[in-house]
Amino acid sequence: MRKPDVVAIHPAAGILATLTLFTLFAGDFWRDLIGWPAYLALAGALAVGNLIWLFLARPEMTVRKWPKLLLLFVALAIASIAWARYTGVTGPGGHVDTTLGVLAMLCAGLGGLVPALVFTPHQLLSVLGATLRWVIGLSMLFELIVAVVIRHPILPIARVAGVDYTQKHLPTPFYWSRNLLFHGGQIQGIVGNGDLLAMIVLVGLIVFGIQRAEQLSRPFWGTFWIVLAAIELVLARSATVWVALLGTAVALGFALWARRIGQVGRGKLYAAGVGLLVIVVGGVLLAWTEVTALFGKTPTLTGRTDIWKQVIPLAQEHPWFGWGWLGYWVPWAKPFDGLAVRSGVTYLQAHNAWLDLWLQLGIVGLVVFALLALTTLGRAWFFAVDRPMTDASTRHPFTAVTLLPLLVFSAQLVQSFAESRMLLESGFAMLVMWAVLTKKQRP
Repeated sequence: MRKPDVVAIHPAAGILATLTLFTLFAGDFWRDLIGWPAYLALAGALAVGNLIWLFLARPEMTVRKWPKLLLLFVALAIASIAWARYTGVTGPGGHVDTTLGVLAMLCAGLGGLVPALVFTPHQLLSVLGATLRWVIGLSMLFELIVAVVIRHPILPIARVAGVDYTQKHLPTPFYWSRNLLFHGGQIQGIVGNGDLLAMIVLVGLIVFGIQRAEQLSRPFWGTFWIVLAAIELVLARSATVWVALLGTAVALGFALWARRIGQVGRGKLYAAGVGLLVIVVGGVLLAWTEVTALFGKTPTLTGRTDIWKQVIPLAQEHPWFGWGWLGYWVPWAKPFDGLAVRSGVTYLQAHNAWLDLWLQLGIVGLVVFALLALTTLGRAWFFAVDRPMTDASTRHPFTAVTLLPLLVFSAQLVQSFAESRMLLESGFAMLVMWAVLTKKQRP
C-alpha cells in the first residue's frame, strides 16, 4: 500500500540503501558468516557504491543546510590521527590504527548521509522498514532453525583469531546462538548479541508503528511485523533496551502533548519535562541498587561500572584531546590490551558513549559531540511537534513520519549511557541520518 504523495524509490537505489543499512545494523552477522576479510571487502564495495550514488544523484544541499557540528566532530576525529597515543603492532602512536578507525567512521557515516540527502522522509522510512524486516525476520528464522533442527548452541562459521574454541567452558558471548529460544533465555538473532538485537528490534517497532499509522503497510503484514518485533524484544531480554523503550515512550507522550496544545502554552510542557527528568535522575541515584534490581541487573550493571573505573583514569591522562579516535578498541594496542577482560571475554568499548568520547577525543571532543547531540535532538523535536512546512507560510497537517528522528534518537541517547553503539556502525549512521535529515527539512 502506498499513499499517492509518496514517491517510489528507484529499484537500484533501494537495493543499495537496504544492503548498506543491513550491513550497518547486522555487521556481526557478516563477520560471523564470512569472516573479517570478506566483510571488509563488502563494506568497502558498499562505501564506493554510495559515493557513486551520491555523485550521480547530486542532491541539492546549501552550506546553510549542513550540520556544522557534525562536520566539526568528524574533522576532530580525523585530526586526532596526528596526536594518537596508542602503542601496538603498528608502532608508537598507533597512527595506522586511528586511521583505520576514522575510515570506519567515515564509511558508517556515509551509509547514513546518502539516504538522508537523497530520500524524502517517507522514502527513508520505507528503506529502514525493509532493512529491519530482513534483520528481524532472519533473526527469528535463524533461532528457529537452531532450536528445531540443530538443537544445540552453535559457534560462528568464521572464527575469531586467537580464541580457543575447543576449551571446555567457552564463554557464552563467543556463541552465535545459544539455542535458548524455547528455554526462556536470551536470544541473540543473526547478530549474535542479545543487546544489539534488542536495540535493532526497538528501532523496528518504531519504524513499523509509524508505517502502520501512515497506512504505508497493509493491516495484516503491518501488524505481523509489529507483533514479531515485540516478541523478539521480550526474548532478547535486554534491560538497557527496556530502559530505552521507556525513554522513547516518554518522548512520544511529550511530542503528542506538544502537538495537541500547539506552540502557545508549551512552557508548562517544558517545565514538566525538566521536572520529570530531575525526579527520574534523582530517584535513580538515590535508589541505584533497587532500580538496577528492578531491571534484573546488579549494581555494577553486569560489570559495566568496573570498565568505567578503568577508563576514567586513562581519560584523565590526556583529558583535553584524548588518545585519538578508534571507534572500536583495538585489543592488541596499549592501553587496551587486557583492559576490559571479563570471564575470558575482551570487550572493545567502554559501554558508555560519553566515557568513550572522553577517552578518545578528550573534553573537546566530548563537548562538540554533546552539542551535536543536543542540536540534533532539538531539531528532531521541532520536526516532530510543529506542522510540516513547504515554505515560510504554508503549513500542512501532522504526519507520523515526522516523529521518526525524535523517537529513534531518544532511544539512542538513553542507550548511550550503557553502550557505545551511538559511535559505531548503525548507531553513528543513524546519528548522521538524523542530523542531516532534520537540518535539510528546516524551511
